[in-house]
Amino acid sequence: GPVDLVVLAVKAHQIAAVAPELPALYGPHTPVVTVQNGLPWWYGEGLEVGPPTALAAPLTTLDPDGVIAAHIPAARVIGCVAYPAAHLAAPGHSVHVEGDKFPIGELSGEITPRLEAVGRALEEAGLRSRRLDDIRSELWLKAWGALAFNPMSVLTGGTMAGMARFGPTRDVLAAAMREAQAVGEALGAHFRVPLERRLAGAEAVGEHKTSMLQDYEAGRTMEIEAISGVVCELARRIGIPTPTIDALYACVALINRGLDDSAASASSVS
Repeated sequence: GPVDLVVLAVKAHQIAAVAPELPALYGPHTPVVTVQNGLPWWYGEGLEVGPPTALAAPLTTLDPDGVIAAHIPAARVIGCVAYPAAHLAAPGHSVHVEGDKFPIGELSGEITPRLEAVGRALEEAGLRSRRLDDIRSELWLKAWGALAFNPMSVLTGGTMAGMARFGPTRDVLAAAMREAQAVGEALGAHFRVPLERRLAGAEAVGEHKTSMLQDYEAGRTMEIEAISGVVCELARRIGIPTPTIDALYACVALINRGLDDSAASASSVS
């Protein structure tokens, strides 16, 4: 039945499967806080920046059939960025590594009463939750590192610190991030942290495996479209070349296809 707040914290590629169940939870004013890595399916809602046609059509990498948008109205959405690092030790057993930041923001940029209410609820739970007037720029700030570090980690098996400290991989990471920054800025995003500082922040996380590498090692489908694929799609729409991101995405997409085929084979056998 109806609840006060929905926190949608499944992987981005799992949203379409659960979206049809969400309307049963909605009351007249129930907000949906979206907590996924990368950029969300609602990114272009009400955003009037960049080339006129860049965000006119839905993002097909994230919601190709329109199922998500049909069941999660943009008016209900509050964006959220999850900064903590953690790993899944066993089903239902998540181990927290570091971090407690969950900034939130309305798609419109307004600081609304419901945004304040959600922020207070998170703070009462012991978390930090800034109320932002530009949640999209904050999403880019985290996605900026993830679109480079996550696929690189799958290709190399490297940890955050390991990839950042090794010169050749650091160069590739920086190249991908420069490409992403060009795309984000063309769409109105503001990168409040310099690239080298963002790399240093990732390195400071230490010998931690990215969520994508954890999924790969566990044989789970990886969250690549929201982290990398959508950036490639946006770049094509606005005509900005992203050769490094494209290459990382292509390699990890092929690996992901192998995981999906293995899962399908296992399902048919069982």
